[in-house]
Amino acid sequence: MINILYTILLFNILIIVFKMFEKYNVDNLQALIVNYITAGICSYFLLESSFSVVEILNSDWLYHAILIGALFIIVFNFYAYGIQKVGISISTVANKMSLIIPVCAALLLYSETETFTYLKGIAFFLALSGIYLSSTNGGKLSFDKKYIWLIILVFVGQGLSDSLFNDFAQKFPNEGGYLFFMVLFFMASFSGILILTGKSFKKKKPLQLKSLIWGIIFGVPNFFSLVFFLKALGNLESSIVFPLVSMGVVVSSSLIGMFLFKEKLSKSNWIGILLSLCAIYIFSF
Repeated sequence: MINILYTILLFNILIIVFKMFEKYNVDNLQALIVNYITAGICSYFLLESSFSVVEILNSDWLYHAILIGALFIIVFNFYAYGIQKVGISISTVANKMSLIIPVCAALLLYSETETFTYLKGIAFFLALSGIYLSSTNGGKLSFDKKYIWLIILVFVGQGLSDSLFNDFAQKFPNEGGYLFFMVLFFMASFSGILILTGKSFKKKKPLQLKSLIWGIIFGVPNFFSLVFFLKALGNLESSIVFPLVSMGVVVSSSLIGMFLFKEKLSKSNWIGILLSLCAIYIFSF
């Protein structure tokens, strides 16, 4: 459980730093690329032994690292675009509700280690209700229907990314380590560079020094958040970890928004927080 708390704490640090991106007009994609390069360097310095390119190419987890790394940067760009086109609330709901995909995949694929109980089912329903109400204004969602494809891509993309990450945790619990993270993060940064290059053909943007600085600041907690998240998946059932982390992030980020950024919480937000706390209590048994 301590790994889940560390994960939630670090995710909230990322949320605060991301708020600073907006305040200081930081280019999201540039900062994100630097963030993944920073996280990859952190992984490299924490390697316990030397490695070779041949070792990486022959590793069983290579495809996991490549796919997850690519999905990280792609989903983030969909999420950022979604915020611009349909708003923060709807994009956040799509992102957080995606926990349905890895949880269902875990219950179907890892039935030896994953168990479904009626109590867990009730907690899962409360979790989804809590996330929805905590992330919306008055519990209502309204958006331009022509962007439904964007909401679906955020939902499915984040769900696939989490499912693949969990699949790695289940299949290779004692393999990869920091070498896996290094390959994953450098793959994410490489994918980001490709996207940035493609965008530069339409509209060229100069590289920002502040994007470099904020990317480094973002990269360190991002690295450790995934390390603790992986440890949590190794110690607890993933059908418990994903809802707990999602609820913890939504509830704590709502409170941070209220106390640090003077954001107002509606009655439905408070109901969502209460339902999430009830779900966390049930999951803790």
